[in-house]
Amino acid sequence: MNYISPKEVALKVKRLPKDTIALGCRHTVGLKSDGTVTAVGDNKYGQCDVSGWRDIVAVAAGNVHMATNTGNAHTIGLKSDGTVVAVGWNNEGQCDVSDWRDIVVVAAGWRRTIGLKSDSTVVAVGRNKEGQCDVSSWRDIVAIASGDWHTVALKSDGTVTIVGNNRYGQCNVSSWRDIVAVAAGYLHTVGLKSDGTVGAVGLNKHDQCSISGWRDIVAIASGSYHTIGLKSDGTVVAVGLNKHGQCNVSGWRDIVAIAGGCAHTLGLKSDGIVVAVGDNEYGQCDISGWHGIQLPVN
Repeated sequence: MNYISPKEVALKVKRLPKDTIALGCRHTVGLKSDGTVTAVGDNKYGQCDVSGWRDIVAVAAGNVHMATNTGNAHTIGLKSDGTVVAVGWNNEGQCDVSDWRDIVVVAAGWRRTIGLKSDSTVVAVGRNKEGQCDVSSWRDIVAIASGDWHTVALKSDGTVTIVGNNRYGQCNVSSWRDIVAVAAGYLHTVGLKSDGTVGAVGLNKHDQCSISGWRDIVAIASGSYHTIGLKSDGTVVAVGLNKHGQCNVSGWRDIVAIAGGCAHTLGLKSDGIVVAVGDNEYGQCDISGWHGIQLPVN
């Protein structure tokens, strides 16, 4: 797998890899190769009610917050025509995306939804008490990620911009350069550099930012308190809280995409089969029967 420069990413914004697996706090979403979507796990707010979706090209799932009194989540689907559909918890309007157009990438966080448009601008709906939806002035954006209370964007020049809560320094990325991908956890932010190394800022209580030794990384993902990296040889590394075994990925092989939920981790294999580790209290890891999940487009 070859690395691409930030400039090359900018030129290919309309063909950016789309997320075909997505994890919420207690549910898991998969995009099938026929454009339909499947979901397992907690469905208290209808976040798994995706059986009627068609012509979907990417999915996102809200909520990476680890707390016993939460689990409220929503699910987002990007359609082939650039419109967006949403189901699930809508307490703060995070599912009010029916009027969105020309969207090429979607992301979802705690009580909000983010969309990257084809003109490299960004739209957001939902909770904004910490300024995490203040994205109207952003330009030249090529990728987006959403943590609980902060929103991350990768610019075409390889720098990163962030809005929202910065209590633990999760927004301190002004010195980052040559970034080609971004990910956001509960209170930390991760950036993949063009040379295959990774940087991280924010809360590091569980060593979720201890990635300085990582090499040959081609994709990154984050959960509440853990960080995952996909290596160029198809293996996976993970650091951070491992209370539920969400970092037990050392045996994985032939992985082409990764995703992190609150306390579980997913890997998509080159044959379209999905593997999962971590918390399965709500059946969010019951994906053994999944087949034909859409592979990411390089």
